[in-house]
Amino acid sequence: MGKSSILMLSGNLQKKLHGLIGGFLKSPQLKEQITVDIEKYILSSMTNWKNDQLVYIQDETKNIAFHVLLKALMSLSHGNDMEYLKQEFRKFISGLVSLPVKLPGTRLYNSLQAKTRMVKMVQRIIEEKRASYATCTYPSPPKDVLDVLLQETNDLAEQYFPIDVICDNMIDLMIPGEDSVPMLMTLAVKFLTDCPLALQQLREENMKLKKAKEQEKEKLTWSDYTSLPFTQNVITETLRMGNIITGVMRKALHDVEIKGHFIPKGWCVFTYFRSIHLDKDFYECPYKFNPWRWQEKDPIGSNFIPFGGGQRLCPGIDMARLEASIFLHQLVTQYR
Repeated sequence: MGKSSILMLSGNLQKKLHGLIGGFLKSPQLKEQITVDIEKYILSSMTNWKNDQLVYIQDETKNIAFHVLLKALMSLSHGNDMEYLKQEFRKFISGLVSLPVKLPGTRLYNSLQAKTRMVKMVQRIIEEKRASYATCTYPSPPKDVLDVLLQETNDLAEQYFPIDVICDNMIDLMIPGEDSVPMLMTLAVKFLTDCPLALQQLREENMKLKKAKEQEKEKLTWSDYTSLPFTQNVITETLRMGNIITGVMRKALHDVEIKGHFIPKGWCVFTYFRSIHLDKDFYECPYKFNPWRWQEKDPIGSNFIPFGGGQRLCPGIDMARLEASIFLHQLVTQYR
């Protein structure tokens, strides 16, 4: 991770970056287009599934999620650039947790070399976008996160974010497309397979929506997918049980005392989400997949934090839920 990554920054710069990215990922212009894009990538993947063929769900969802994320981040579509970034990114991410030995041939060295090559590609894409801005008489609405960051200016009408900050964050924001979102969709399939009653109710809810839209000759929208109550309960319960993000590390900026425990300035604290999500004091039968528990329980609170919280709340929380919703909808309405 670079020092300018949104995961490493703090203070006003982090708030600014988080606010811009989160605001765009929830914007009406993105919602309309990204829903179509997600449907397209999922259906394209599913058309290759054949009868009696073994399908590796995690591999399929990794490809889907990565394509969706690159479209939202930099408007990249299928092609050489997409495949090159996917290949280099997987080399990069393989070294995120490795021995701190930066010698040629080591995992860390190969990871850093891959990131250097990715940065060069992102810089080229930035230059192409800047060239396209120069031909526009009036500034057009941002089409992706890269547009949002490049078009943000300070009081002197200068670009607010340095190029290195933008490049670092373009790469680090690809991580959910490789890890957390595919794992969410994969675990949802696993838990539903183990709970036929939940699978049946999920299928009935989604078939009802599909038939209603077909009769009205309307396409499904972002709000259609995310308004399905039981589908959202399934996703919420998957997030609770799966603990896709195990926890987060935080560094004490000054001496602090929490519940009688003294934490000196400079020490690191690991917040372990699993200990909360699987705590019997908060959840009855915590190791049982039970999406019906969320009919009476509000997922917003300190006892449910799969996406973090506060100013560190994942800016792509809504898009992750949408992607899982569309995947489950297409899966249960087309396959048994």
